[in-house]
Amino acid sequence: MRRILHLDLDAFFAAVEQRDKPSLRGKPVVVGGSGPRGVVATASYEARKFGVRSAMSGTEAKRRASHAAFLGGRFGAYRESSQVVMGLLREVSPLVEPLSLDEAFVDLEPSGWADGELAERVEWLRGELERRTEGLTASVGVGSVKFLAKLASEAAKPNGYRILRPEEELEFIAPMPVRAIPGVGPATEQRLVGIGLYTVEDLRGADRRELVRELGHAAGEGLAELAWGRDPRRVEPRRDPKSISTEDTFAVDLTDRAQLEQILRRDSADVARRLAKAGFFARTVTIKVRFGDFTTRTIARSLGGATADGDEIAAEGIALLTEVDVRAGVRLLGIGVSNFVTAAQEKLFDDPGPGWSSVQERTVSTEEPAAVDDVPLSGVRGTGGYFPGADVEHDEHGRGWVWGSGLGRVTVRFESRHSGPGRIATFAVDDPALHPADPEPLSPRR
Repeated sequence: MRRILHLDLDAFFAAVEQRDKPSLRGKPVVVGGSGPRGVVATASYEARKFGVRSAMSGTEAKRRASHAAFLGGRFGAYRESSQVVMGLLREVSPLVEPLSLDEAFVDLEPSGWADGELAERVEWLRGELERRTEGLTASVGVGSVKFLAKLASEAAKPNGYRILRPEEELEFIAPMPVRAIPGVGPATEQRLVGIGLYTVEDLRGADRRELVRELGHAAGEGLAELAWGRDPRRVEPRRDPKSISTEDTFAVDLTDRAQLEQILRRDSADVARRLAKAGFFARTVTIKVRFGDFTTRTIARSLGGATADGDEIAAEGIALLTEVDVRAGVRLLGIGVSNFVTAAQEKLFDDPGPGWSSVQERTVSTEEPAAVDDVPLSGVRGTGGYFPGADVEHDEHGRGWVWGSGLGRVTVRFESRHSGPGRIATFAVDDPALHPADPEPLSPRR
């Protein structure tokens, strides 16, 4: 009998913000959702009481919780805490499969944890995680297979744990709705309900031939197996990314091609940094363009070699953008890379390919485009130096974070992780004593 552990950090992005900003502890916090087209990345449990949920539009989130703090994402802070958590899990077992920054599976077989001591060990793990991350909490589930462990951790939320004994697993999932099974989305759920299958227990009594007829062979057979708690998937310690990308959703549709090219250059540099950190070189570049009416064009092109150079990625992205008529207004622009290898490859031919020369020789507009950092965004990640929630430092007053900004001013709350709630002051945006700062690092492990 395998024992798989699933760990999920509670309201991760929002919890990091509350940890680092004492004045927000116990209050509704939303990461993302800024601007008219913003999307919520994570909401604190205090915000969830008002009905705010991940993937909700920022407009709806603000309607439900207008008094919440809406902050831009600080991915450096999230990444550091995630690395601490994943490192702790690898001390338990080398078989750790991260699913995202805040979620992972662990195969406990190499850990030496006996079934009789699982509760004690899981309590230790959660306590050690809270200590090393200086206040974050996690929900943990343990089951014999992956999807049962994940359902157990969901049942333990927030800040709890659930260890399923082998003999109780089938009973545990029987009353759950069919949508609880991984891979069952709204469309599949509707099909299943349409033939009278509402719960996992209903699925067990269904005719497999009917499931296959409704969902196809692979999905029908797979669903039938999961209903009986059979999940053959192993914990995969190394999960290489299939693609690396970044995208921006704009507060207003953009029609200035030169401005869009600047954004591609900036985002290509970000993609290149992440690509280099992962140790890969990319052979394919893709751009994604969404218009105001939500129609979307995705265009990809092989590089003919492999690269991790931001300038090369940007040049190819700009070449792809020449194939798109942007006059209708661009709502979202993204660039990504894929088809990875572990070594750089020179292009086989000197010919740069279709579209390259036209980009290099294009006539530049005589109108100066707006600076990239001035483009109003509606995404999750914070941009610019003074987005809400950003870390700052003042030469006289010390460390703080941006409470709000606009009209040439920046309002800062001066506090840090261990200071307690701090005072608020407002400065001119060009005050030479005020500077963007890196997130406060976690204390070295004691």
